[in-house]
Amino acid sequence: MLKVIQKTIDLGDGRTITIETGKLAKQADGSVVVRMGNTMLLATVVSASEARENVDFMPLSVEYKEKFSAAGRFPGGFLKRETRPGDYEILISRLIDRALRPLFPDDYHAETFVNVTLFSAEADVMPDSLAGLAASAALSVSDVPFNGPISEARVARINGKLIINPGFNQLEQADIDIIVGATEENILMVEGEMNEVSEDEMLEAIKYAHEEIKKHCRVQKDLAAEVNKETKREYDHENNDEDIRSQIAEKAYDKLVKIASSGLPKHDRHEATVAVRDEIIESLIQEDDEEADAKTNMAKRYFHDVEKKALRDLVLEKGKRVDGRKTDEIRPIWCEIDYLPATHGSAVFTRGETQSLTTVTLGNKMNEKMIDEVLIQGTDKFTLHYNFPPFSTGDARPIRGISRREVGHGNLAHRALKKVMPVGEANPYAVRVVSDILESNGSSSMATVCAGTLALMDCGVKIKKPVSGIAMGLITDTDSGKYAVLSDILGDEDHLGDMDFKVAGTEDGITATQMDIKVDGLSYEILAEALEQARTGRLHILDKMTGVIDKPREDYKPHVPRIVQISINKDMIGAVIGPGGKIIQGIQADTGATIVIEEIDNRGVIDVFADNKESIEAALAKINEITAEPEVGETYKGKVKGVVSFGAFIEIMPGREGLLHISEFEWRRIEKMEDVVKVGDELEVKLINIDEKNGNLKLSRKALLPRPEGSQSSGDRRHRDRKPE
Repeated sequence: MLKVIQKTIDLGDGRTITIETGKLAKQADGSVVVRMGNTMLLATVVSASEARENVDFMPLSVEYKEKFSAAGRFPGGFLKRETRPGDYEILISRLIDRALRPLFPDDYHAETFVNVTLFSAEADVMPDSLAGLAASAALSVSDVPFNGPISEARVARINGKLIINPGFNQLEQADIDIIVGATEENILMVEGEMNEVSEDEMLEAIKYAHEEIKKHCRVQKDLAAEVNKETKREYDHENNDEDIRSQIAEKAYDKLVKIASSGLPKHDRHEATVAVRDEIIESLIQEDDEEADAKTNMAKRYFHDVEKKALRDLVLEKGKRVDGRKTDEIRPIWCEIDYLPATHGSAVFTRGETQSLTTVTLGNKMNEKMIDEVLIQGTDKFTLHYNFPPFSTGDARPIRGISRREVGHGNLAHRALKKVMPVGEANPYAVRVVSDILESNGSSSMATVCAGTLALMDCGVKIKKPVSGIAMGLITDTDSGKYAVLSDILGDEDHLGDMDFKVAGTEDGITATQMDIKVDGLSYEILAEALEQARTGRLHILDKMTGVIDKPREDYKPHVPRIVQISINKDMIGAVIGPGGKIIQGIQADTGATIVIEEIDNRGVIDVFADNKESIEAALAKINEITAEPEVGETYKGKVKGVVSFGAFIEIMPGREGLLHISEFEWRRIEKMEDVVKVGDELEVKLINIDEKNGNLKLSRKALLPRPEGSQSSGDRRHRDRKPE
C-alpha cells in the first residue's frame, strides 16, 4: 500500500515549499520530492551497508543534475542528451556537500551517495536554494546516520528589504545575494556576493536566513518522526586500541608542539612531522605482527588527532601559530605587474608560500562565454578561470582535467571581481582572467582575487576599485570557552581548524564571501569579530597592492587589440550584413578587422575589433559608407543603376538610390536620357530634396555645373510657355 507523506513550509508571502516522501524512488535508503511552484527536485540517498577496508574518512559523493526536459528544452551538442555536469551543477553540488559533510559521525566510513535531480523547472524559481533542503530531507527519512537536519536558503536584499528565496528576476536588483546553510542551532556554510556592503549588513542577512532555516529543520524533524526514521542504523567502521592511542599521545604530543613552535616552512615542517610519526609507529608495532597493517592505519589516525590538538593548544594557550605569526598577522606580501610582456595584462601576487600568476586577455563579442543551462541562457563577457596544478603543493602526479575545487575557487574569485568590472560603453571587451597557482599554502582563491585586480589594472581595464581578499580561520575549545580568530590562514590551519572564512572586497565594503564552519555553537559575536579582523587584514593587503599600482593604466598596451563601438539605425543592420553575410564578410576580408553587429535597445550596435588602427579606420569607413544618412545639399559620387525615358536612377550609397530627372541632368534641354548616360556610368550629383512622405531622393547634376549666361531654368521655361487663362 502506497503511503505518501507531505509536509509544507510556509515562506510567509503566499509561497510554499512542500516535501513529499513515499511515492518515488522507494528502493533508495531515503528519497523525497521538494516542490516550490512548478519546480520539483528529487533527492535520493544510498549508503553502503559496510565500510571498505582501511577507509578512515567519510566517502561522500554529492551530485546535482538538471534535466533539460524540466524546462521543455533539448540539450545542446550533437548527442542531444545530458552529459557531464556543467559548472553550474558542480557549484550546486559543492553547496550541498559543504553543508552535509561536517554532520556525518566521525567514525562513519561507508560510501554514501546523495543525488539531487531537477525534473521540473519553473522559469523564475531558483533551484539551487532548494537543493540543500532536498538532500537533507532525503537523509532525514533514511536510516543513514546524520547529525542533521540542515537546510539552505538564499537571502537577497532588494530595495533595502531582505527576501528569502527570490526569483531570477528579483535577484537582478539585489545588492546582497548569499546562500546560507545551517542546522536549527548553528551556521554551517555561507556563500555569496554583495555590492560593497558592510560587515554588519552581511551579518544581518546571515541571521535573517538562519531564522528561515530553523523552520525548515523543524518540518524535517516532523517528517522523520512520521516515517519512523528517527533511529538510525547501527554500524562499526573503526577498530580501536586504547593502549596504542594513549602511547601515541604520550610519545608524540611534546615533539609535535616543538615542531609546531619551530616556525619551519611548510615542507620542512611536514617532513619533521612524518619522521616523528614513523619513528613512534615503528617503536609500537612489530613488523611480524599479523595485524601490523591494521594497527599502523589505526596509529596514523591517532597521530593525526594528537597533531591537531598540539597545533590548536599552541594557538589557544600561547597565541602562537606554526609559522611564528600572531593571530592577526598577515604573511609577507610581494607583488609585480607586467611580468609577462606578451600578454594583455599580467601580475604576480605572493603571500607567504601562496603564489598566483594571473593574466588578462581582451577579446570581442565572439569571445564571450556561451551559457546554455536548463534555466540560464545567454553570454558572459567576464570570465575567470582558476588552475591548481599538482606542483603548486609539491605533489608528484599528473594533471587530469579541471577539478570541482578549481571550479568552486574560480567562481568565488569571479564573484569578488565582477562587482567592480566596468559595464556598457566603459568596457566593450570580453575579458578573460586566468589564475595559475604556482605555490599553495592556504587561501589561493583570495590570492587569485588580489592577482586578478593587479592584472586588470595592468591591462588598463577600468575597474571601479581595487579588490583584495583574505581567508580567516578559527580555533575553539568548547570546554574552556577559549577561541582564537586567525588572519590569513595556512593550509594546516584550514585543515586542523574550525572555520575557513574567505572575505573579499574593496576599501568600502564586501563583494564576495565563502564560509565553512566545522564546529557547533559558533556565536554571532565571534563571527562579527572575525569579520572585523578580516576587514583590517583586507585593507592591509590592499595597501600592499596599491603600492605597486593604484589605478588602471590610462591606455591599453600597444599590442592590445582595440575595439571601436558605434551605433546605427536598426534599419541599416541588414545593409551592413548584406545578403548571406556577403557585405560584412567582404569588409572583414578587405580590412582584417573583426566586426560584430547586434540589436540593443532598438539600435544597431557594431563592434569593430582589430590589432591595429589602420584596420579599424578602414572598416569604419566602409561601414559609414553603408550606414550614413543622405543629407540635402551634399554632393555624392554615384553609379547609374537604371535609365528610363524621364531620368536615371543613381546609387549614391550602398542600397540608397535617387532619381536624377532628365531636367536636372544639365542646363541644356535633353531629348532622350539614353543619349547621355548608360548603366554603370559614375556621376557626381547633388541631393536637392528628400520626400517627407516616402523618403524618395531627388538628385541634380545640373546644380553642380556652372549656369550658362542667358540660360533659363526649366521652371522659367514652364512659366514662359504657360498659356493665358
